[in-house]
Amino acid sequence: MDVDALIDDPGTGIIVCCGSGGVGKTTTSAALALRAAERGRKVVVLTIDPARRLAQSMGIEQLDNTPRPVSGLRSNGRGNRKGGRLDAMMLDMKRTFDEVVESQATPEKAKQILENPFYIALSSSFAGTQEYMAMEKLGQIHAESQRDGTYDLIVVDTPPSRSALDFLDAPERLSSFLDGRFIRLLLTPAKGPAKMMSAGFGLITSALNKILGAQVLRDMQTFVSAFDTLFGGFRQRAQRTFQLLQADGTAFLVVAAPEPDALREAAYFVERLGEERMPLAGLIVNRATPQPRGTLSGDEAMAASARLRKRAPDSLTAGLLRLHADQTRTVEREALLRARFAAAHPQVPTAVVPALAGDVHDLAGLRQVGQLLAGA
Repeated sequence: MDVDALIDDPGTGIIVCCGSGGVGKTTTSAALALRAAERGRKVVVLTIDPARRLAQSMGIEQLDNTPRPVSGLRSNGRGNRKGGRLDAMMLDMKRTFDEVVESQATPEKAKQILENPFYIALSSSFAGTQEYMAMEKLGQIHAESQRDGTYDLIVVDTPPSRSALDFLDAPERLSSFLDGRFIRLLLTPAKGPAKMMSAGFGLITSALNKILGAQVLRDMQTFVSAFDTLFGGFRQRAQRTFQLLQADGTAFLVVAAPEPDALREAAYFVERLGEERMPLAGLIVNRATPQPRGTLSGDEAMAASARLRKRAPDSLTAGLLRLHADQTRTVEREALLRARFAAAHPQVPTAVVPALAGDVHDLAGLRQVGQLLAGA
C-alpha cells in the first residue's frame, strides 16, 4: 500500500482508521495525520479513544471537543511544508450531543432538554451514543471545512469497540431508538387527546412505573415531549454522514495486529465495508515482529542452542540463539497469517509496520511510525 500517495492525494478528504481494540489505531491515526501535515496538508485528527496517549504524543496537555494546534511540525521529505498544519481533538460525546440540541432547538426548549435527567443519562452513557456523536462531529467538521477551507484532510480514530463496525451501526441504532415505538408510546399522553388514555395504556404506564419508577417515567416523558421536534434531524444527519463515508473522498484503513484473532476481525471489517460500499484503502498490520539480523534459520539456531546447552547449560550464547530462533519462528508465523489474509482478500493492499522497541510518547515517535507506514 502506498500510504504517501493516499495522504498526498488532494481528493482524499477523510481517512477513517478502524479495527478492534488494542491494535494501535490511535497511534496510527496520529502518525498518519502528522505525516500528512508535514507533507503540506491542513489536517485535523479526531480521536474517540479514551486513552490520553494522543495528547501526550502531540505535546498537548489536554484534548477536548475543540481542535488544538500541534506545534513542532517540520518538513518531511518534500522541502517547504507549503502551509501544512495539524490540529488534534478528542471527542466529548456529551458536549457534542449538547451542541446538536442547542443548534436545533429554541433556547427555551434546549434548556428544558439539557436539564432533563433522562437526557443527561442518555447523552453520557447510552450504548451507541459515543459512536453516533463521533459521526456527528465528523459531519460538523467536514461541513465547516467545506465552507471555510479550515482543513483539507480529516483523520478519524474510531472508538475502541470490540464489535467490528459499531461506528457504522450505532447511529442507526440510536436514531431508531429515538424514533421507535416505545418513545412514541411515551409521547401519547403528551400529544394525544384524553380518550387516547385508554385502559390498555393505563396498564402499560402502571407496569412501567413499577419497573422504572414514577419519577424516571415522568423524566422520560418530559424529555421525549421536548425532544420530539429533533427526532427527524438526528436520522437525517446520520444518513448524510453515512453517505459521506461512502463518498470517493473517504478512505478506510483497517488496522490489525499480526495475530489470528485480530486478522479474523480485520477480515470481518473488510467484508462489512464491502457490503456497505465503503471505500477501503487497505490493511495496516501493526506491531509486526522485526526480522532478526543474520541468515541463520529458526531450526538452525534452535539446534545450535541445544548443542551448546549440552556442553554448557548456562551458556549465554545458547540463550541468545534460542531468542533468535523464537523471533525467527514468530516472523514466519506472522508472515503465514498475512499470506492467508492476502489469499482470502487479494484486492486489499497491505502495509506492515514493525514493532518499535518502546512506546510512542512524542512527535519523534509518531514521525517514526509514519515513516514505517510509508515503507521508509
